[in-house]
Amino acid sequence: MGGRVSGPADLRLKGVESLDRASSTDLSWVADSRRAGEAGASAAGALLVRAEIDAAGHPAIVVANPAAAFALWLGVLHPPRRPKAGVSPRAHVDRTARIGRGTSVAAGAIVRAGARIGARVVIAGGAYVGESVEIGDDTWIHANATILAGCRIGERCAVHSGAVIGSDGFGYVWDGAAHRKIPQLGIVRIEDDVDIGANTTIDRATLGETVIGRGTKIDNLVQVGHNVVVGEHALVCGQAGIAGSSRIGSRATLAGQAGVGDHATVGEGSTLTGQSGVLTAGNVPPGAVVSGMPAAPHREFLKRAALIGRLPELLRRLATLERAAGGRGKDV
Repeated sequence: MGGRVSGPADLRLKGVESLDRASSTDLSWVADSRRAGEAGASAAGALLVRAEIDAAGHPAIVVANPAAAFALWLGVLHPPRRPKAGVSPRAHVDRTARIGRGTSVAAGAIVRAGARIGARVVIAGGAYVGESVEIGDDTWIHANATILAGCRIGERCAVHSGAVIGSDGFGYVWDGAAHRKIPQLGIVRIEDDVDIGANTTIDRATLGETVIGRGTKIDNLVQVGHNVVVGEHALVCGQAGIAGSSRIGSRATLAGQAGVGDHATVGEGSTLTGQSGVLTAGNVPPGAVVSGMPAAPHREFLKRAALIGRLPELLRRLATLERAAGGRGKDV
């Protein structure tokens, strides 16, 4: 990632901490110039900064992206603790399952018939891997995560605790007397380098595939419906919901509690701000930033919000005008 040292090059640091908790032996970072004031008050021994002035007199390493450099450094200092390779005698692994070299299957994990597990995979205690599931190299299936029959997980993915991949899509049809279930016969396909947060659910397709594109990161408590396609490097934040057959473009961002109706389209690089909602079959153009329910361009939403704040005043003025015109206005 590179970088340029500003200050003594022989400085020795022992740890990594946030600005407010760092000591003289810790490295910290300044994400942007707005936090330069906090840097001045910090006791950190050195800082990762975008510009030397942001260091507020501290020794520094000047890099193009301080937050990314900080994440890289944390990974160097605190690499994941890989469990010992091998299958625990207290795991339940079907004899027809194929387990790759260097893979760890913990006590209490279940791997069903025909599953194919790649090399250096971690399947933690209580995790469930269903029939004919495929999991790529270097993927982590955390404790009590569930991968149901036929689903495919790529390489270097993380499926966190409580996540359910491949539950039935919410498909029912009214037959005149009751809601009749539509069999959900497809799968979920998760491409490489995808992270899936705790207690997130991704439904299998009715037919075909529900797809999560390469590099996408999904937060905790997210619902992805059947036959949804999420593009590459998208961000889906906590408690967001995506209804069936919607399309989410690459590098799109769904902020917390954003909702997308069924058969909607969210364009590449667009952003749905927190609690915004896209209606059924709605369309968010590429690169747009939308807010509110129904979602509208963010600037328009801010104008509407400002007007709503003025409604009591406007109502009083209207009542005054009505009384002046004919005495018909009522007190408000």
